[in-house]
Amino acid sequence: MTRLFSRRGCVWALLLPCLLLTSFALWLCDNARVMPVVRRMEIALPYPAGAMRQPVTVALLTDSHLSGPDNSPERMTRIVRQVNRLKPDLILLGGDYIGDPKGGATYDAAASIAPFAGLRAPLGVLAVLGNHDAKRHAKVNGKQWRQLFARISIPLLLNEAVRRGPLVIGGLRDIYTSRPDIPGTLQAMEELGGAQVVLSHGPDVLPALPDRPLLTLVGHTHCGQVALPFAGIVYVPSRFGTRYACGLYREGAKSMIVSAGVGTSGLPIRMLSPPDVWLVTIRPE
Repeated sequence: MTRLFSRRGCVWALLLPCLLLTSFALWLCDNARVMPVVRRMEIALPYPAGAMRQPVTVALLTDSHLSGPDNSPERMTRIVRQVNRLKPDLILLGGDYIGDPKGGATYDAAASIAPFAGLRAPLGVLAVLGNHDAKRHAKVNGKQWRQLFARISIPLLLNEAVRRGPLVIGGLRDIYTSRPDIPGTLQAMEELGGAQVVLSHGPDVLPALPDRPLLTLVGHTHCGQVALPFAGIVYVPSRFGTRYACGLYREGAKSMIVSAGVGTSGLPIRMLSPPDVWLVTIRPE
């Protein structure tokens, strides 16, 4: 009898760590599949003379990385509905639509952006590309991306500026795989006039932007994707380390919001870094 209990004890001693590790791994995966948290922020920017004085709400949706097992066209359709329910005036897409092979389904460029056809906003939807959308990952170039976005009636900004209501949005090429023309894009923004909003895939552009009232909206970092208790975010793919890891940053007159995005890169897991969508209210200064 003593030997029997001893054997059972040994079995449980071996099984329990395995069960705990399996449960922990499943929990990490479940965290990646949850619906995004909606984060809200209000920013004041100088409106141009003669523009309407009402606030404008801007939704930032980025880093969808459409691939299984954590993200799927069905989940993205639910996220699109979630964003539409926020009733933003303008929706901005921050890049990285292509997903990594993570043990589940993968999708081509057209399928990766197809759910965005359901987005609705009075001032429209605008997009930029991310590092995962570069030709070596997506198998399509910038011209082909522009055509794919045109099919779903979304302008793709590649170092270009457009005016939407009282806002002027400058969309930059991805800084990690291309050369964003920051001076040229800012000049185009100045010529169009409007409260200045820069849309870029990643936060590394901020130090290169002039110290003047403007808002930059980015993703790329996933807010670390895995943050550790007490230690917090320990790594993001940026030349500035964790300096611009997540959330709101102000440097002089300029501001930047870094989103965690809605998908994952590499491993399909998250910890203490939930997916998010930002709803930013821009009001006249």
